[in-house]
Formats: sequence, C-alpha cells, structure tokens
Amino acid sequence: METVSLGAPEPILDSLPGDDDARQDMREAVAGWERRINDAIEAAEDDDEAVGYVLDAVERLESRMERFDEFVPELRAWGQSPIYAISWRNLYAELIAQLYDHDDLGDALDRRRNQRLVEDGIRFGGS
Repeated sequence: METVSLGAPEPILDSLPGDDDARQDMREAVAGWERRINDAIEAAEDDDEAVGYVLDAVERLESRMERFDEFVPELRAWGQSPIYAISWRNLYAELIAQLYDHDDLGDALDRRRNQRLVEDGIRFGGS
C-alpha cells in the first residue's frame, strides 16, 4: 500500500481569527497524523494490515471530531466563540475525507470497517 499525503485546507486555516499559532498547531497536527499513518503503513506486513492501521486512525479522528462537535453548543451556551472547536472539528472531518479519497483506500476502509463489525459479533437481520 502506498503512503498517504494529508494537508490542512486553507479555508479551515483562514477561518481562524488572526491567530498564527492556531494555524501552526493545525499544520503540525496534520503533519503528525500523516507521519504516524505512513509509519504504520510502512511497518505493516501486508495491505490488509495497513488498511487496519489507517482505519484505526480514521476512528480516532472521528472520535476527536465528535468531541469537538460537542463543545460547540456548550461554548455558545457560555457566551464564548466556538470558532476553534468548529475549525478543529472541520479539520478532522477533512482529514477523514482525504483518507477516503486517497486512491482505492476508501473502498478498502469500508470493507475493513464492515469486516470488523462482523468480527465483533454484530449480525444484521437477527441471525
């Protein structure tokens, strides 16, 4: 399996209010995710194992995205701007989309996710 390339989209970076530190934090976070995913891909013995590692990363990204999404109404309720929470949520969603758009990785991730559902004992249709 080939390594992946991830990037912080400019519209998300531009949505941050004049804070170069936050932009840099996002760029560093994306570079870290890319590095860890590619290290796992290179360490994998085969493509199936590599897809499993990438799916693990996708699930962690989804978890973080959901956590930041939960912050948005809470911040609004306290009268604070949720722009940073929204930006991080959108960044994680974008990284997931980038992974799914990478070559044939999206189909492989869907197959692996479905395989995990079956391995976990979840059966559809009551069987």
